[in-house]
Amino acid sequence: MTSLPRTVARVALGSIMVTAGVLHLTTQREEFQAQVPSWFPLDEDLTVVGSGVVEIALGAGLVALPRHKRLFSALLAAFFVAIFPGNIAQYAEGTDAFGLDTDRARLVRLFFQPVLVLWALFAGGWLRRKKTEDA
Repeated sequence: MTSLPRTVARVALGSIMVTAGVLHLTTQREEFQAQVPSWFPLDEDLTVVGSGVVEIALGAGLVALPRHKRLFSALLAAFFVAIFPGNIAQYAEGTDAFGLDTDRARLVRLFFQPVLVLWALFAGGWLRRKKTEDA
């Protein structure tokens, strides 16, 4: 049985991811391109489009396919881990994007990434307490 807070977390995170994915493909495309690390081997636009499509797919799956929430939440948590080097590069390279125009702002953002991983895991039911048997 799914709790109301877990359902709210799942739908909210999924909706945020769909929105972010759409923004990757539309109005914020250049901002997202600025966040692609200089060392990343793929074209910036291809990277942004690809990550946007992944975000839409994972977010939509998390919302629309609650039976598979554990799968989608695990994939989303892994996605957040996979893109973390890009966040580190944004800090290390001093790249301005999305209002992150100081080293302090870029550093603070790094600490939000683990929160997203935990959010995804919570939404998928990975962080539940196991029920103990009465002895």
